[in-house]
Amino acid sequence: MSDAAATLAYGMARCRSGRPGHPPPRRPRTRPRSHHAVRSPAPAQPCDRPRRPGRPSRRSPARPWDVHRLPPAEGKCFLVTGGNAGIGYFVAEQLATTGATVVLGSRDHTKAAAATACIRSRVPAARVRHIRMDLADLSSLEAAVDTLALGRLDAVVHNAGVALDAPPRRVTRDGHELMFGTNHLGHVALTRWLAPLLTAAPAARVVTVGSFAAESERLDPADLQSAGDGHRPKRTYGRSKLAQMYFALTLDRLLRAAGSPVRSLVAHPGGALDSLTPARPPVHVRTTGERLRGLPAGLLVQGKDAGAWPVVRAVLDPEATGGRLRGPGVFGLRGEPRAEPVWDHLKDTAAAARLWDASCELVGVGPGLGFA
Repeated sequence: MSDAAATLAYGMARCRSGRPGHPPPRRPRTRPRSHHAVRSPAPAQPCDRPRRPGRPSRRSPARPWDVHRLPPAEGKCFLVTGGNAGIGYFVAEQLATTGATVVLGSRDHTKAAAATACIRSRVPAARVRHIRMDLADLSSLEAAVDTLALGRLDAVVHNAGVALDAPPRRVTRDGHELMFGTNHLGHVALTRWLAPLLTAAPAARVVTVGSFAAESERLDPADLQSAGDGHRPKRTYGRSKLAQMYFALTLDRLLRAAGSPVRSLVAHPGGALDSLTPARPPVHVRTTGERLRGLPAGLLVQGKDAGAWPVVRAVLDPEATGGRLRGPGVFGLRGEPRAEPVWDHLKDTAAAARLWDASCELVGVGPGLGFA
């Protein structure tokens, strides 16, 4: 079964199940979805009459979150791992519209340069650059963080990932199973080296990109790296994303206990297909045939540009806090981003603690990860 067909089948099953806490599908928006430019604030209007001294002003209600009108973030700096393609590219493109400096972390210099040029072609005066970063090589990450040459970091988006479709089992340079080692352990190690830069910011965020591929998976504490008969690529990928989500929620608890101003949040893109994703040549090229074949799935899922919305909101929304998931609003598959309850198996703090200790040992870092 193709990824598109599998995603469509999954979406139909979720719609039939009517998961608690998820609203029914809404009518499609008539508003165009192609603009992410930051609008200039409206000029101040003169008051109709002077306010009396000491009289409290009336505060206007908070404006609803608008994916097409992101809040400005001039002076801030964000790092997006795997920002050269897929969800990560669109996260970087959208964050670049806020005026922030966006750094793409990628192991492929050519692809990162192409993504950087593509963002600059779409976002005038974008502050975007890239650094070489290989999450499959743990020993290289400290030096990669040094190349950031920053005094502080306002957010890191743990997005980069490897997904294998077929055997055989492969390993990283450090000998870890490739998907678990890159998607999970690489981000654990990266967080350790970024801790001083994140702590130096007034309210930094660690945003981990999860996946609904993890919803039906469970970790085997005796075989975290699928070394035995349990190595089936799609299941191993889902477990690596589940480990990432456990990591984000455990980090949130650690940061709160330490009294740190840093927040840890987890977001997922819902159902995001290449065939529904707008073209961004040469980063993403979509043929007419691919677009037409993807239209039926568009009733339930979305493109990767919209899949980036929950991640971007987790980075920018001042009201966003840890301890919850952020995903698309319609059955967790498509639509505008909102908070949703944590899946039941992610509430297993004992399993999360075992994974945390094992991960820190495998990476060779202390359990406080530089924050405590």
